[in-house]
Amino acid sequence: LLASAERMAQACGAGVPAARNPGVRLGVLLGVAARLGRDKVTLHLSPPIRSLGAWLEQLLAESTGKGGTGVLPIDGEALGEPDVYEEDRLFVSVRLAGAAEADQEAALVRLEAAGHPVVRLSLAGRHDIAGEFFRWEMATAVAGAILGVNPFDQPDVEASKVATRRLTAEHEARGGWPPDTPTARAAHPGGEILAFADEDQAASLGGAAGSERFGELLAAHCARLRPRDYFGVLAYVERSEAHEASLARLRDAVRDARRVATTVGFGPRFLHSTGQAFKGGRNSGVFLQVTCDDADDLPVPGYASTFGIVKTAQARGDAAVLSERGRRVLRLRLTGPVGPGLAALADRVQRAVAIRVPAPDEPAAG
Repeated sequence: LLASAERMAQACGAGVPAARNPGVRLGVLLGVAARLGRDKVTLHLSPPIRSLGAWLEQLLAESTGKGGTGVLPIDGEALGEPDVYEEDRLFVSVRLAGAAEADQEAALVRLEAAGHPVVRLSLAGRHDIAGEFFRWEMATAVAGAILGVNPFDQPDVEASKVATRRLTAEHEARGGWPPDTPTARAAHPGGEILAFADEDQAASLGGAAGSERFGELLAAHCARLRPRDYFGVLAYVERSEAHEASLARLRDAVRDARRVATTVGFGPRFLHSTGQAFKGGRNSGVFLQVTCDDADDLPVPGYASTFGIVKTAQARGDAAVLSERGRRVLRLRLTGPVGPGLAALADRVQRAVAIRVPAPDEPAAG
């Protein structure tokens, strides 16, 4: 590992011309592509090193997503056919030598043939991942300079922390949460999906916000997507294979129907990675926050709160900050078993994105 990092550090040294410097070359590509509108860096990694995507996601989003600009990393989104993508993508393949990926390589070739830029990085072995750490860190600093942002701060992460502390303190003072009346609801096996929209979101959603029909509200929310936007799922649920499968089905449905990039973040973890870009980057995200009731909860030692209360405060606080900053967000809460609830939500999103609903600022057809 150390030898790999040392080799890359030397290759990226100050005395190495930019044209031969792997960190500078990648950083220039990321920064210039973002300035030209290809700001969705879609990552594809060989299965043995797939977890590198989560690290790259945090590095890129937290370092560049500020000041109304940034590079938005798209991790975990399956490769699709060229016709499901807008011209806002930059594809980056990080491949481990010897990995069997004929189908994925064929998909990348089709994307190239359709005019999408594809960057290929190859690792001779797993230990070369340390060299990638260095390359990408330098590239991120270079991209930040091109975009005119400081890659070494996280100014918008603190806003959600402040909101969390305030809501937790209010919960302790009140002995509970203030009334939170759902705008619409839908049944799922063993529970319900409850939807909530504050005044600002209700105004943006137009007449659908006054409807108690869950499907109509969800379709109107998806209709807020515009070309070059992205769809972010903010999931405060356990990260399990079953839950990931339902969320993958949900994001694929949105991407294929609306041709937008999609992200899935598990909360509260994502607050310190993509959460910075969601609040500080370009206002092009449409967000679906999903929370659930905790089957088991534990007290926070030394405090009156439980971990479940803190998590709820984090979710509500982040949604409030997103809304205050003019982001498009709809809150959902699953009651009952989470697995069936997520599966039912994926089904409903598949139906919602298939419905052509005029957005509030778009005249109805005819």
